[in-house]
Amino acid sequence: GLRDQQRLTGDVRPIVINVMNFSKPPAGNPALLSFDDARTLFHEFGHGLHGLLSDVTYPLLSGTNVSRDFVELPSQLYEHWLERPEILSRFAVHAETGKPMPAALLRKVLDARTFNQGFATVEYTSSALVDMDLHLLPSGKDVDVMAFEEGVLERIAMPPAIVMRHRAPHFQHIFAGEGYAAGYYSYLWSEVLDADAFNAFEETGDVFDPAVAKRLREFIYSAGNLRDPSVAYEKFRGRAPDPKALLRKRGLDAVAGVGDAVAG
Repeated sequence: GLRDQQRLTGDVRPIVINVMNFSKPPAGNPALLSFDDARTLFHEFGHGLHGLLSDVTYPLLSGTNVSRDFVELPSQLYEHWLERPEILSRFAVHAETGKPMPAALLRKVLDARTFNQGFATVEYTSSALVDMDLHLLPSGKDVDVMAFEEGVLERIAMPPAIVMRHRAPHFQHIFAGEGYAAGYYSYLWSEVLDADAFNAFEETGDVFDPAVAKRLREFIYSAGNLRDPSVAYEKFRGRAPDPKALLRKRGLDAVAGVGDAVAG
């Protein structure tokens, strides 16, 4: 955002710009978006909406000025509407015929979302756990990072067939000052939040339900950092987030059910 909303020095309206890096079409051809491009568009518009709907007094609490493990909720949540047929039929039309995307093709695109998600989830979670354990070490302690990493992976029973997304010596997220030190888990936690939040709409039978949308705007999109994120989310949802929402989103709920049965 170029300017945050605030009322400390008057009624200051936000200025937000979304800049996209989409591929240019060949000369004489229409500009087309891939499904991933469209997802990026919805994602970044979610960030923009977070800033545009801000309604706070102090600029430091405005819009996207929230904690690292909460800032992706408004953007990732907005991605869910991309996949709704009632939305796609309005803009995802054939460049030549103008016809909407066939239902069978959309089903194939959506089914592909869960491909290899078990691998990806383990890969990501292992990196987040190594990050967290590294930052639990006493300050100033010398450590052999490769041996430390190996010890963490052994403790969590990391399958040898799955390699960490980022090995410790080049894990820039947690050492390069980008705000992810002891916070690499944020990506996955944000996905728990967005999956559970969208379920709030699905549970009503209407993904545009006005009452849920009103709570979403009041407690998430317009509230900035007025409240602790956990409090803000519970005011919107009426309860704490349910991690099983992420398992369902990633197609891992059947696996979780087997695990629950064995554990029981």
